[in-house]
Amino acid sequence: MIEFRSVTKTFPDGTRAVDDFSLVIPARQTTVLVGSSGSGKTTLLRMINRMVEPSSGVVEIDGESVLDGDPVALRRRIGYVMQNSGLLPHFSVIDNVATVLRLNGVSRREAHVRARELLDTVGLDQALAERNPSQLSGGQQQRVGVARGLAADPNILLMDEPFGAVDPIVRTELQQELLRLQRELGKTVVFVTHDIDEALLLGDRIVILGKSARIVQQGTPDEILSAPADDFVAAFIGADRGRRALHLRETPHGTVVVDADGRAQGTLVQSPADLLDTHPPRTADEVG
Repeated sequence: MIEFRSVTKTFPDGTRAVDDFSLVIPARQTTVLVGSSGSGKTTLLRMINRMVEPSSGVVEIDGESVLDGDPVALRRRIGYVMQNSGLLPHFSVIDNVATVLRLNGVSRREAHVRARELLDTVGLDQALAERNPSQLSGGQQQRVGVARGLAADPNILLMDEPFGAVDPIVRTELQQELLRLQRELGKTVVFVTHDIDEALLLGDRIVILGKSARIVQQGTPDEILSAPADDFVAAFIGADRGRRALHLRETPHGTVVVDADGRAQGTLVQSPADLLDTHPPRTADEVG
């Protein structure tokens, strides 16, 4: 569990990025910090691994202040995935993934074995292991970044807009990959984004931030969609424009889900219960 208690951060130029922020982040769930540029979400994320230190207040992991130990040791046990992957350009893919393990004293051979396992975990072909990052696509580089973040098997994984620099198709693939990994691994994920659709897709809990990291609303995606706390949240999620109001339209080809402007958003799939109602079980006499 991660806890912020009355945390503030004022930078040397006088900018108050975070003002009296308190939040409990539950273990083994994905918590998404979402807000517009300048809302302090990345600053909060980086306080967890001490890339940024608070001006006041406390950040704790499992009841222990992050300020009490060595910051380098702290960072080596917390996974970190950033935008544009942040890979070392002159290292091969396998050496990039193995970096934290090697820094933690694991032998090169053992680190490479673990790195190859992680390539499989994030859906990368083993043939890419000896290539340099420049030889990979943007989506492949981000997968390597995720593999590196998972290399030391951390309990906590910090993700700072990790899919923001790739095209929409690749972004969708990476989002689905993260959902799969979280189902399998159950990490404590703190994910930063400015994209509310991404937050609603990935988050078990969502924290919507205003200026200086003021919490405007927090809750599950269902809670935020069904009951926006105020006009700001309604505008942020698009509810004020009817964007989230979906309706059913019958067509010759089936039932289509449309938005307030009549644009198709998907098709309606029958639930197993609906199918049973439509096709009730046959009796023994009917089976013959």
